[in-house]
Amino acid sequence: MSLIVKKVQQDIREKILEATARAMADGTLPTVPTGDFIIEVPADRKNGDFSSNAAMAWARDFHKAPRMIADAIVSHMDLAGTYLERCEMAGAGFLNFYLADTYYAAILRDIRNKGADYGRSDYGKGQRINVEFISANPTGPMHMGNARGGALGDCLAAVMDAAGYEVSREFYVNDAGNQIEKFALSLDIRYRQHFGEEIEMPEDSYHGEDIKEHAEAFAALYGDKYLHEDEAVRRKALVDYALPKNIDLMRENVAKYRIVYDKWFFESELHKGEVAEVIQLMRDKGLTYEKDGALWYKATEHGGEKDEVLIRANGNPTYFAADIAYHRNKLQVRGFDKAIDIWGADHHGHVARMKGALEAIGIDGGKLDVILMQLVRLMSGGEVVRMSKRTGKAITLTDLLNDIPIDAVRFLFNMREPGSQMEFDLDLAVEQSAQNPVYYCQYAHARICSIFRKLEADGITPRDCTEAELMRLNAPEERELIRHLASLTDEIITAAKNYDPAKITRYTIDLASLFHKFYNACRVSVEDEALMQARLFLCACVRDTIKNILTMLKISVPETM
Repeated sequence: MSLIVKKVQQDIREKILEATARAMADGTLPTVPTGDFIIEVPADRKNGDFSSNAAMAWARDFHKAPRMIADAIVSHMDLAGTYLERCEMAGAGFLNFYLADTYYAAILRDIRNKGADYGRSDYGKGQRINVEFISANPTGPMHMGNARGGALGDCLAAVMDAAGYEVSREFYVNDAGNQIEKFALSLDIRYRQHFGEEIEMPEDSYHGEDIKEHAEAFAALYGDKYLHEDEAVRRKALVDYALPKNIDLMRENVAKYRIVYDKWFFESELHKGEVAEVIQLMRDKGLTYEKDGALWYKATEHGGEKDEVLIRANGNPTYFAADIAYHRNKLQVRGFDKAIDIWGADHHGHVARMKGALEAIGIDGGKLDVILMQLVRLMSGGEVVRMSKRTGKAITLTDLLNDIPIDAVRFLFNMREPGSQMEFDLDLAVEQSAQNPVYYCQYAHARICSIFRKLEADGITPRDCTEAELMRLNAPEERELIRHLASLTDEIITAAKNYDPAKITRYTIDLASLFHKFYNACRVSVEDEALMQARLFLCACVRDTIKNILTMLKISVPETM
């Protein structure tokens, strides 16, 4: 939370304890030890800006009714030197505190003084966090799950950075193992089919048009040169040709999506030694056994539902073995304090297995947090859309980024918490109206910019305001807007703690809504110069806060619309 809000809560706690001590000293309350109590923001502001249950929490300590205790505390309360105006008893014995005008002025000054840093905090204390997201299989085009995961991961990393963590964004490229063998097989068959061989594609191979296109492009480049080569040589040549192209397309897409990774980590690097190291470590710890020619991990002894193969009978390590080595690399070799992975919900069974395997090799499984993300349904005209009108094929991330504004894609994919099912409305995403949430937020910023341009054209220049001038912003709409501005830092911290950047997009929508409500209720250009300047000061705070948030989320911040 902001330092001002934090000070208010600290003052409330101190003033309650001081008033209680005074009541004990004069005999109004007995002198007894007291326990802890809660300070919270009431759901209804009629019940104060902050409320405490101290009197109810101490009923047993004092052997008195909560209302009697609360009355004694209120009668001994001294709020001098705080941002609090008064304290009242209510209901069963709640202590309700009301903020003074000076509080609202102080919040606005804090926003302007912090500028682009408003909302940031040191909550994370510089802990090193690795956020791994998208990490799409490089054997085919990226899909809608990758689109949602990209927006979620990048915005989560941004929120955690603002909350004071040292964040590293990572893309894990699965360029080894079974899927690459299947990729090679699929390319090989398409290449041979191109030259007339009658050979069927196995059911579990890759049947996408992209495989056919790669094989035909390879044939156009090399002709039948590889047709009579050894199968292993031919397949390696095909993979060496096609895989870099797929990875280049992934890099191109994420760059267009405004995602900048700190590291692209290739699985193949692990097979140069780290996979063998972790398997040997597991052998040495007695975590393995041999069966049917394969090496197995005793997963059932470490939280797994069944034992897992580490090395197949053919001598090749499994994906699970590489995954253990990868997380060991992140948490032990590179020393991150926390690894956050964003996976599809279909991987939920893998979470306990991975945490258990880390514990088994001596790494705290609590250092790995997995966010399970639900699938996305694309909608248009109220119906589910599966095929691209332009290509006639399944819609890919490339299609989405070509057809929908990036601002809308990033914002709308962060409208819901990761674990919720999501419908992405293609029609809404391109609509330029208040119905489109990102447009609505951008418009609020642009509207404020237009207010300043118009007043400048009339010869009016915004200036700094005194505390007394800012204290005149006491209309309900002004106070509600300032209270919302004051909550940004706490909202960012909560979003970081809960791994839910959707809280910030919702915060921004609410901020835009409260600004429009204020603008419609309180004229900015009024004859009272001091009040006009105070309202301009408030407008500037809203403008700068919207800009801070949208910039953090890598969404453009237009000044005209």
